[in-house]
Amino acid sequence: MYEPIRTKSVHSMADDTSFPHRTREEELDIQLAGHLAALLAVTDELRALAPAAELDAAAEQLALQVARLRGALPPRSSVAAAIHEPHLAALHQRAHALAGRALVVAASRADTAAAILAAERMDAHADATRLVGAS
Repeated sequence: MYEPIRTKSVHSMADDTSFPHRTREEELDIQLAGHLAALLAVTDELRALAPAAELDAAAEQLALQVARLRGALPPRSSVAAAIHEPHLAALHQRAHALAGRALVVAASRADTAAAILAAERMDAHADATRLVGAS
């Protein structure tokens, strides 16, 4: 009645051991490093537009976390790259959103140090957004 299947299943072909696979933890490490690196870039932009000791310390902590996850220090720029968006409030909002994404990934991979840093950055950028918006 039915003809037998003569080819390999798509699912069994997906299990090919010659194809490099990453574990869930490796994928989360890559995601977290990406979010923290993006947050570092926005922090560097903020530092260029409105220098502050707190932003300098945060940038160093972010760079150390990215280096821990990637195995090397991230590239840094001393020049503000966001010429298209020089408004401090918008930069703080973007940094807040990036810190939130980093917090979610850090929590799912149970990385306490990164989660604490991301939560601190969320609070700092939320406060800064309110202060910049009020002035």
